[in-house]
Amino acid sequence: MAYINGNLAMQPKRKPERQPSYRETKKVVTRRKPIPVQEKLLYLFTILVCVVVAGVIIFRYAQIYQMEQEIATLSAKQTKLEEQIATLTTQKEIANDPKTLMEKAKEQGMVKADEKDDNSVKVTVPASTDETTLANKD
Repeated sequence: MAYINGNLAMQPKRKPERQPSYRETKKVVTRRKPIPVQEKLLYLFTILVCVVVAGVIIFRYAQIYQMEQEIATLSAKQTKLEEQIATLTTQKEIANDPKTLMEKAKEQGMVKADEKDDNSVKVTVPASTDETTLANKD
């Protein structure tokens, strides 16, 4: 029992229960204005420009990489050729050495000619009847 105004015998008046009332609420939806066509074209153009610039940059980097590879291969070939030139130069110097020339001549059975011998060659030209000496063999 409830205690009301000092009396426990009294029953409290019951308040009628309120039934929940449903209130219709309207939801306000704000719609954005669509982007104008000019602005869409501007965005599209800027994106296309960025893509083209990126493509050109990537293409140039690819060309630079390819040229670096060619430079590396050519420099390797150059070093090999320089080594080959050095070996061939030493071989040429050895082959042109008078001592080796004399040894090869002796191996082939050649004999050194005396300076007293006549080594001049006479050549006749069909147009003229003059005989001339061209050279002395050494």
